[in-house]
Amino acid sequence: MFNPSREGKKIGMIQILDKSFVPYLSKETLQERIQSLGAEISADYAGKPLCVLAVLNGAFMFCSDLVKEITIPMELQFIKIASYAGTRSTGEVSELLGLSTSLKGKEILIVEDIVDTGLSMQYLLASMAKEAAASIRICSLLVKPEALQHPVDIHYTGFEIPKKFVVGYGLDYNGFGRNIGEIYQLKEDEHTL
Repeated sequence: MFNPSREGKKIGMIQILDKSFVPYLSKETLQERIQSLGAEISADYAGKPLCVLAVLNGAFMFCSDLVKEITIPMELQFIKIASYAGTRSTGEVSELLGLSTSLKGKEILIVEDIVDTGLSMQYLLASMAKEAAASIRICSLLVKPEALQHPVDIHYTGFEIPKKFVVGYGLDYNGFGRNIGEIYQLKEDEHTL
């Protein structure tokens, strides 16, 4: 199983804008888990055409790697929603880019980078309820169980993590850090905004 202290020896601390981050999940750990998620999703949806709905911007790296591991027929769509400013959720969700086609009768898999308060997912599920999809499930790379304020049924979880701010592998801090191939966690002595 994942051991943060062992993983931390592979990569060093980084600076993004005014914050310091320490290693948390390595590329190898991420890819290993994504391979198993892809196999599980492929088995669960065997014989059913799947529509993967990636939540931008954060899920782009995770979704790209995940769909390569899904071995059944599937289509891919994108939606963009936002609820973060700096290192904290704003408590409000704004839909920035909507769906381009109907989801009626489709098996939908929402792919998200992180579920912490659950607000964004609750908003997205409520807005998709009128679409008459055959089913809607959620796959999130990261989940913060301690931070959940809104109940969300997550069918596929990559990693449960503590209530700490993370960056890298698609996740950002004020727009920076998405291009880092690993996941880093805010250094303990840093103050969040």
